Amino acid sequence: MTTNQPAIQTFGLTKAFGDVRALIDLDLEVYRGEVFGFLGPNGSGKTTTIRLLMDFIRPTSGRAEILGLDTRQHAFDLRRMVGNLPGDFLIYPQLTVEGFLKLCSGGRPGGLRRAEDLAERFGLSLTRKVGTLSTGNRQKAGLVQALMHDPELVILDEPTSGLDPLVREEFYRLVDEEKERGKTIFLSSHVLPEVERICDRIGIVREGRLIAVEEVESLKRHKRRHMEVTFASEVDISPIKALGNSGVELVASGGSFIELSVPEGSVDRVIKVLAGLPVTDLVFPEATLEEAFMSLYENAENGDAS
Repeated sequence: MTTNQPAIQTFGLTKAFGDVRALIDLDLEVYRGEVFGFLGPNGSGKTTTIRLLMDFIRPTSGRAEILGLDTRQHAFDLRRMVGNLPGDFLIYPQLTVEGFLKLCSGGRPGGLRRAEDLAERFGLSLTRKVGTLSTGNRQKAGLVQALMHDPELVILDEPTSGLDPLVREEFYRLVDEEKERGKTIFLSSHVLPEVERICDRIGIVREGRLIAVEEVESLKRHKRRHMEVTFASEVDISPIKALGNSGVELVASGGSFIELSVPEGSVDRVIKVLAGLPVTDLVFPEATLEEAFMSLYENAENGDAS
């Protein structure tokens, strides 16, 4: 159950690498018991934020707290309390997976028992050498080590990268279970369906700045999909233009082809109009996270990040 008590708080957190400011004045609050998605394109500041939270790098200015503790003053204690999967996760190639997990367990048998259960859920062999693992299996090992100690807070950088669809679904189920147990999960992602599936709230960063924090249901209002339609012959597209009142945009048209930008709530209207026309081909891919970002970015540039 989500509470109003913070699991993560940052106060003007800033990081510069020479003349490049990777993170700028981040003020963020993540509540205990929620699944929080931290989103943005590559280079936006997601991984930098996670490294600062884990005290792998030090801020240029500002500070952060995790579970009420300052991340710099209590870095050692927090690394034992918080589960973490870094984006550049590396493990010892000469060890077996079991050996690696034993190394991570610190001699705590409870952690090893949970690790075995998690490995079974993810279909991860404990006897394989780490150096022989595929990218997906290395990611499974990373997830197991992050979760094996049953931490109150888990910080994951692109946790499903390299996982096949079935393992992703198992990970989503595990996240739901952890949330039911009151755990807090903070994850970076660039997969929109993933965010919609498991997150309660999201924060979006652009060029090192936090531009929006909102409920996942609010994010859906910004989602648009592009539709490409080919007709048997040139048609009167005035009924399609009339859909502009519903937020549908005619991006391009020519002869027997049109391209539309369709907001989430207007798909049904578009389909009904197209049903009366001689459609020969229709391409309607899932919305990308970048398209949702663009809507929010445009709002942010206009002074409205809501």
